[in-house]
Amino acid sequence: MASVLVVEDDQFVRSALIRHLTDAAHTVRSVGTALEALREVAHHRFDVVVLDLGLPDLDGSEALKMLRGITDVPVIIATARDDETEIVRLLNAGADDYLTKPFSVEHLSARMAAVLRRSRASGGEVPAAPVLRVGGLTVDPLRRQAELDGVRLDLTRREFDLLAFLAGRPGVVVPRRELLAEVWQQSYGDDQTIDVHLSWLRRKLGETAARPRYLHTLRGVGVKLEPPAADDPAVRPPGAEPAR
Repeated sequence: MASVLVVEDDQFVRSALIRHLTDAAHTVRSVGTALEALREVAHHRFDVVVLDLGLPDLDGSEALKMLRGITDVPVIIATARDDETEIVRLLNAGADDYLTKPFSVEHLSARMAAVLRRSRASGGEVPAAPVLRVGGLTVDPLRRQAELDGVRLDLTRREFDLLAFLAGRPGVVVPRRELLAEVWQQSYGDDQTIDVHLSWLRRKLGETAARPRYLHTLRGVGVKLEPPAADDPAVRPPGAEPAR
């Protein structure tokens, strides 16, 4: 049984979803606008949110960004938009899965079950994880916090997951397929998803793809995270000569 928030402005669709999810022993709350959804999430704990994009007050993609600012709850997008670029954008923005309308309630149940399995499995593993340290980078999986040289990093949920996964394997080149499977829980996908998140992470770590410090991409192989080199000006003591 799960606690579900249904965000859907079509009363007919909303009623059908509520009835089906309730029959399946889930606890369901429902709203018809993005602002109501934000209030619900701020005051109640949910296991999953089913979010329609065509809301009357805010586009669902904007609502998703706002939700991600206050909660890590898994979000399944329900949309009539089947444009691949839009779907990739939503996944990159923090959606955990999506369904293209029209869809059956059985299909929704299967997607919900998969998202909940991933969420609960991740939740069960995190408490045992130690604090990870790579150079001046500190990652605390339990508190879901990361710092660089003592300064807190403002990371999205997916950025943190990616950083924590790589930090747990310092110096190891992780294939892109493994990143998709372990971080995104997908057996296949577009490399653009990884590239976008790596770009965002690099920006927050104060580096670029052309001048990497922690994150290194090996073209055609994978990605690794390792401490900056000793001759990096950012880690060399004042007055010290660069390594030769």
